[in-house]
Amino acid sequence: MTATGFEIDELQIPESLDSPGGRDFSAAVHVHNVVEAAIYGTDLLAVHADELLPQYRFQRYDRRRIFLARMGALVVGRAVIEWSTDDDDPASWALIEVLPEYRRRGIGTALADELERIHRESRRPVLQGFVPHACASGGVAVRGADAGGGEGSRGGEVEVSDDAGEVIVPPTGYGSVAADDPGAQFLLARGMTLEQVSRGSILRLPVDPDVLAAHRERAAAVAGPDYRIVLWSGETPPERRADLATLYTRMSTAEPLAGLAVIEARFDEQRVIEEEEVLQGGGRTLLTAAAEHVPSGRLVAFTRLSLPADRSRPTEQEETLVLDDHRGRRLGMLLKTANLQYLAEVAPDAPLVSTFNAEENRHMLGVNEALGFEAIGYEGSWKKSTPAV
Repeated sequence: MTATGFEIDELQIPESLDSPGGRDFSAAVHVHNVVEAAIYGTDLLAVHADELLPQYRFQRYDRRRIFLARMGALVVGRAVIEWSTDDDDPASWALIEVLPEYRRRGIGTALADELERIHRESRRPVLQGFVPHACASGGVAVRGADAGGGEGSRGGEVEVSDDAGEVIVPPTGYGSVAADDPGAQFLLARGMTLEQVSRGSILRLPVDPDVLAAHRERAAAVAGPDYRIVLWSGETPPERRADLATLYTRMSTAEPLAGLAVIEARFDEQRVIEEEEVLQGGGRTLLTAAAEHVPSGRLVAFTRLSLPADRSRPTEQEETLVLDDHRGRRLGMLLKTANLQYLAEVAPDAPLVSTFNAEENRHMLGVNEALGFEAIGYEGSWKKSTPAV
């Protein structure tokens, strides 16, 4: 114990939850779940340590370090910093979480100082992070009709909304964070700016089969005979891996990224194999719906669901992508309805699906809303440019 009442140390990623460090890793995941539940008002998005551990142990493409804040034997906070092993990537990603009852004791500041020290030593020029916020607003923020956040606009702009009081609006002009949000105040004080707001949504299951069928039928009519749906569970079939590698590579920069510093993540067939092994290493199962362009025989769009081993827990919506040349044919709706029908067959008792989408991604949000997704919270993407040491 230090004079401040807490101490900080780095957690060495354990080999298993039963090995040295396993209990501390579980405690760190518990901190995350408690903090997120307190912000969103629900524990529906809680994650399990055994699912996360394989992702932390596999560090070929991304490095991760975890720091714990302790008061005696109790883990009361955690901080994670990660970065791509690609030398061209300019950014580190940081996350800091402290149990609500242990805040305002300097713990968050001490954890942030440690992460920023590591980041400065790396000489990467940008520090970024995703942070949950209990904001009540979404859609187009109050900035007038031209709310694109073009060149010269800055995150951290504070405006007044009739519904939510003062809000911080990102340069995109979509969504906002309450100005009195504790996380926002902490980040602003450290020189971070809000770059993007994403909406967290859930779809309560089961969806009326007739509704799904009608959506799928209408989407299929627009797509036409040049596309057919391919479904599989688990690992990608060998003959489809090259196409999926192309889709994953494109996915890394295709989604709306606002002003965040993100470079292309290059996938090949081996990386597809490895990433799928890691995602399923904690007992989850991937359900994939892909669109094959019949004239070329290539996959040109896909969507994935991540189904937990405990079927009573939420299913996670993973990536959804349609290649540029094949957009405008309602393939997003076609794929999502097909995969939800597949989920109903594989796991008929699954309670819900969760997902996050950038507020400016109006097309995908429109698809989700039509299917019945409802917002439960928001996530801010924050950024800070840092001078080299």
